[in-house]
Amino acid sequence: MSAPSDQSSTDVPSAEPPPGRFDPHLALRLFETIGEGVCVTDPQGRVLWSNSVFQEIDPATRSRLFALARAVAPPGPDPRAGERGLLTPEPTQTRSEVASADNARTYEVTVRAIPAEDRCVLVTRDVTDQVRARREIEAIEIAGDELVRMDAELLRKLNAVERLRHLESKIVNAARQLLHFDHFVIRLLDNRSGRLEPVIVHGLPTSIADIDIYPLAEGNGISGYVAATGQSYICPDTAADDLFLPGLGGARSSLTIPLRLQDRILGIINVESQNDNAFTENDRRLGEILARYIALAFHMLDLLVVERSTVNQSVTVRLEDDMGEPLEDILSEVTALESGLSSDPQARDHVARIKADVNTIRERVRDLAAGPNTLLGAGVALGPAPHDPAFAGKRVLVADDHARIRRIIGDVLRHRGCEVHLEESGVKAIATLEAVRAGSLRPFDLVISDIQMPDRNGYEVFNASKSIQPDVPVILMTGFGYDPHHSIVRASQEGLQAVLFKPFPVDRMLEEVRKAVAERP
Repeated sequence: MSAPSDQSSTDVPSAEPPPGRFDPHLALRLFETIGEGVCVTDPQGRVLWSNSVFQEIDPATRSRLFALARAVAPPGPDPRAGERGLLTPEPTQTRSEVASADNARTYEVTVRAIPAEDRCVLVTRDVTDQVRARREIEAIEIAGDELVRMDAELLRKLNAVERLRHLESKIVNAARQLLHFDHFVIRLLDNRSGRLEPVIVHGLPTSIADIDIYPLAEGNGISGYVAATGQSYICPDTAADDLFLPGLGGARSSLTIPLRLQDRILGIINVESQNDNAFTENDRRLGEILARYIALAFHMLDLLVVERSTVNQSVTVRLEDDMGEPLEDILSEVTALESGLSSDPQARDHVARIKADVNTIRERVRDLAAGPNTLLGAGVALGPAPHDPAFAGKRVLVADDHARIRRIIGDVLRHRGCEVHLEESGVKAIATLEAVRAGSLRPFDLVISDIQMPDRNGYEVFNASKSIQPDVPVILMTGFGYDPHHSIVRASQEGLQAVLFKPFPVDRMLEEVRKAVAERP
């Protein structure tokens, strides 16, 4: 007895075509799964079929694509060849880039004319990101070439400071084309002081130079961290980043990149925005490329400054050697004359004038070698502000439990000539004021205190100050109007000098401090 046959394999028709046969429906389904847009047209550019990716392209841009298809469509039938006509024997293909109607997107378009079928096939691929990246790289190369192109004839006529200003304009223009920013600063490492000195500042107050930044991973802000680690850093939200040093220009996000020359860190470039999340990984990549050109430009300009300084010093030595003996002879003769002119005051005045002129000649010869002998020296004008008479010698007590705030206020006021006493809590600030009452500390001319501190609030510091030094002005600081104990209202009724709302620009703080100390005798 034979076994029953498997009816499912013989009686039920298969849903798939036999091997070797082409299923057009399957091909169309596959075209829907790919990332490219696909469209089939007739020679007149009329759509015969398209997938959903192609259909998502806006109508105005599709019209541009159809025009491209018509330009490469197979020729019409030849009337000498009967009803079907003669068609181009071989398919033709073109590839080009087509911008969308609003220029927001770019498509790579391949058009293939198939004469045997009297059809055209368009395959589109969105290459907007690739094209943008290519154009950005091209823009960087152009900007970089401009940065390192040194006009010898022009630079020969400029001193070190003027050369730095010339380079500054080129750097700011290049950065503005590639990165969108509100503030821009370049700091170079001074190997003598170890400080990151600001040499180019754009959009920030000059008081930025009052903040001491060193290439250390901790306690020196993002700039110090980047210079210490050699790694670029994106700060999407300055309010939430413990590394960020607040108080300069109201930045909400930043991008900081090391200026690297081979394995040596020359400094940092920092760009800031007043918007959150203003910088992307692509900005970081572009910025790092631009930073390499900037580092090279600084290095080349530094070499020119050093060369000029070396030449000046060499000329000075030769002039001093050549002129030294004649000048000594003049002084000897004048001294001999002077001893015999004791009774003639007018003649003695002439002799004194001759001696002064000889010394002036010597000084001017030495001045040939004066001036910066490195590019960093050319940035002296950008260094910390000189002592201000209004601030000089003023004793200021600063209380804030945030180390970064204390650091900035202390640096800025010290550079202006103040004696600054920093305390990290309200308890310690009140203890310091009690030491003034006891006579172990000299009185203060101003008290600056944060309102929100974990142990004693700002009003308590204000109250202690007023009880010990009634005539000393007090400035309170608070973040986002935070005042749970109504310290501002209470202190204002009792003689508060001013309130600073964090984050505040440094210049705003200086303005309030200036008014406070100016009102004191």
